[in-house]
Amino acid sequence: MIDILFTAFLLIIVLLGIHSFFGVEIIRRGIIFTDLAVGQMAAVGAAVSLYFFNGEFLYPIAVLFAVITGLIISFASKFDKEIEAFIGLIYAFGISTVFIIFSKYPHGMEDFQNLMATDILFVSLDTVLKVAILYIFVGIALYFLKNKDIAFFVLFSLTVASSVKVAGVLIVFSILIAPAYIAIKLFNKHLFIYAWIIGFFINAFAVYISYQFDFPTGYTVVFFNAFSGILVAIYKIIKEFQL
Repeated sequence: MIDILFTAFLLIIVLLGIHSFFGVEIIRRGIIFTDLAVGQMAAVGAAVSLYFFNGEFLYPIAVLFAVITGLIISFASKFDKEIEAFIGLIYAFGISTVFIIFSKYPHGMEDFQNLMATDILFVSLDTVLKVAILYIFVGIALYFLKNKDIAFFVLFSLTVASSVKVAGVLIVFSILIAPAYIAIKLFNKHLFIYAWIIGFFINAFAVYISYQFDFPTGYTVVFFNAFSGILVAIYKIIKEFQL
């Protein structure tokens, strides 16, 4: 049990390390569903690889689809006042495309489930270390290019595509948005640090519960992230109402 949970907890720490920063930035920019759209288009790239190339070139194709999507959103956000609607349409386009491709693929629904939320209990330590190394370089690049929008979206898309491959679209979205949302609601400073800490406890608890009760790990993680965010939102509404 300890070995399985240790690797899953380590993956959570690695994912939160970069996604906590991106989550705060995405919420601040008012483009919350960018992660879902980019992640879903990375899934389209993965589906294309599985169907047309038998899974070869899966990662580079997924990254290519994600980066192109990120660049489109970066460009559109400067001119489209209804940018969230546009991003939502990209997500709808992506998920429908995946369904269409996998409808003609023998193991389509199984692969679709994995693309949406993977069982992170069984991720290998080698995979976690590779992702950690990649995100260290992404973090360094962000530090030097933090004021450049195009660089931000390219690095964001690369990160999301890599995370989707390991964890799935919904897990990546929940880890990116929920801890950052809770941190913004409860604190005024050091949001990245608070998001990381909050995210670790939520997701570590979710993984433990999924293991203890044999729940699907990916969807348990999504559930507890979403549930925690909703609870904090309700708490803030009640607090404001009382004032």
